[in-house]
Amino acid sequence: MFAAMTTILLHTARAFTPAVEIPDAAILIREGVIEAFGPRQGMTLPSGAQEVRATHLTAIPGFVDVHIHGAGGHDVMEGTTEALSAVAQTLARHGTTSFVATTVTASPEDICRSVEGIARFIAIQHETDDLRAEVLGVHYEGPFINAARRGVHPEEWIQLPSAEVMERFFQAAAGTARILTIAPELLGALPCIDAARKSGVVVAMGHTDATYEQARAGIARGAHHAVHVYNAMRPFSHRDSGVIGAVLTSPEVTAELIADGVHVEEAAMRLLLQAKGAGCVILVSDGISATGMPDGKYMLGKFEVTVSGGVCRNAEGKLAGSTLTLDRALRNIVGLGASLQDAVRMLTINPATLLGIEFKKGALRIGADADIVLLDEGLQIANVWARGIPLN
Repeated sequence: MFAAMTTILLHTARAFTPAVEIPDAAILIREGVIEAFGPRQGMTLPSGAQEVRATHLTAIPGFVDVHIHGAGGHDVMEGTTEALSAVAQTLARHGTTSFVATTVTASPEDICRSVEGIARFIAIQHETDDLRAEVLGVHYEGPFINAARRGVHPEEWIQLPSAEVMERFFQAAAGTARILTIAPELLGALPCIDAARKSGVVVAMGHTDATYEQARAGIARGAHHAVHVYNAMRPFSHRDSGVIGAVLTSPEVTAELIADGVHVEEAAMRLLLQAKGAGCVILVSDGISATGMPDGKYMLGKFEVTVSGGVCRNAEGKLAGSTLTLDRALRNIVGLGASLQDAVRMLTINPATLLGIEFKKGALRIGADADIVLLDEGLQIANVWARGIPLN
């Protein structure tokens, strides 16, 4: 394995930035950061650098997952170094080089305890050279959701939005709060949206029974993201377009999509892609602890789910997250007819831009972290580089 301090010139058949495709591409990596990038012919191998030839492979940025609960047999709400390391190592093998650890509805005490553990891990996560995805922060999925669209979130802990409780959550995160999911129609939601935006947190609409007008009111206050569109949302109809209608017709709103073929059927995925365009769709996994594991029983937050055939359900038979990995999401979306460039965009620069870190993550550009995925012709992962450290 290469040390992160080694200077490497990675030579590939082509690279997607993802905005631009560069044939016969070279990426110069120094101390885990991209120092130069462009056609191989125009780049000189620096003294002491090592050239890695992968001239049969395609280089793309590492995937950024803004909605994931766990992997490798562990849930992020465990909040321990062991659990978060296992999640991060599992994700990296599938091309996800950074992610936002996502909580589920639980008691305020449990959420704060989990988030404190995640924040501690974030502070120490780069102390080793192990290949693993980087934890970017916390996504709070609940408890400020609508019980009528709760999915598998425990009803006993769902509560009306409270700026005071939200501030407790943010304080526990010690500066690592990144995304808040909220149902904008609930009493107290709009002041919470204001306060979250003032704190620099992305506000997302999700697990919501909002009408079109209620959703538009939330969007006007700054809720510019939508969590796993179609799932746990008021259904769309031609006389009651609801939150889905607001998402589809509001260009300022980015839309998450779980492209596993289970959560959303093909025509609905095509509709979302055509309505929003590749620039406003973000592919997410909504993965749980069962990701990368065999069928069986696993935990999602504090409750048990059963995985059969890779599909996760709770005791009531409701879908409970997924075992989707983002490399599979890439292949699925390309299989629907999206170009590789557009599919990569939905997995990299779009989520990075949502988080405001597009100069550091989600793109092959000078000064960005050397988070790189190498794909073969079948779009299978051949290798992954996380901050300049390769998988193999």
